[in-house]
Amino acid sequence: MPDPIFVEGGILVPANALEMSTSRASGPGGQNVNKVASKVELRVNLELIQGMDALSRQRLRRLIAKRLDRTGKLVVTSERSRDQYRNLVDARRKIHDWISRAVVPPKKRIRSLPNQAAKERRLAAKRLTARRKVSRRHVVEIED
Repeated sequence: MPDPIFVEGGILVPANALEMSTSRASGPGGQNVNKVASKVELRVNLELIQGMDALSRQRLRRLIAKRLDRTGKLVVTSERSRDQYRNLVDARRKIHDWISRAVVPPKKRIRSLPNQAAKERRLAAKRLTARRKVSRRHVVEIED
């Protein structure tokens, strides 16, 4: 069973929330990939994460929506390295990073109006475009 994951702010992913499995990885390694199970797959039961408020949980679910299995567990895989331990560390880092991102609330957007100079630049650009289009017109002369 993997060790628990500690996230800043008192958030803890306990060991009983993590399920680890290994398999053979693709990629570099030559003949080594045919005999060593270096790919790591971690499944995280999101309900067992301790110390997260409801809004953070909601942001986390939105952030990892495509990585959830049918039972609602987060599935994280890593096969970056030829070493199983390094892949386990990488998968744990991914989980830590997602939780850290979900805990930080998004900044509130402050609506602002364009200043006078910006309005004048926009109107000048519109006048220039209008003049350009007028100069493209085909003028038909009517003879009396």
